[in-house]
Amino acid sequence: QVQLVESGGGLVQPGGSLRLSCAASGSIFSIYHQGWYRQAPGKQRELVAAIISGGSTNYADSVKGRFTISRDNAKNTVYLQMNSLKPEDTAVYYCKSVIRRYGQTLPADSWGQGTQVTVSS
Repeated sequence: QVQLVESGGGLVQPGGSLRLSCAASGSIFSIYHQGWYRQAPGKQRELVAAIISGGSTNYADSVKGRFTISRDNAKNTVYLQMNSLKPEDTAVYYCKSVIRRYGQTLPADSWGQGTQVTVSS
């Protein structure tokens, strides 16, 4: 079994910064793509940022230049550094990792439980 545990959410003023972390643990053979998604009330979940095993990244247009995704392979952890936060960034943020477990031939998606980010004065 694989678990993803997120941390780092909270309340921040507009213009502030937060750093989210997502640590994977369990029977992990290999981690492929990792990404951060968010879901605001009444809206669909959307991709915020993603990083693939080779290190390439992509971002939603709304966060380009403000958010940075990175990963520490030794710690099985993916991060999201969020700067210049805006009220419209308020949402529950979820991490997703595509993980191949020991004893399995194909990778599968694993999701974190979500962490609330609120940007408000």
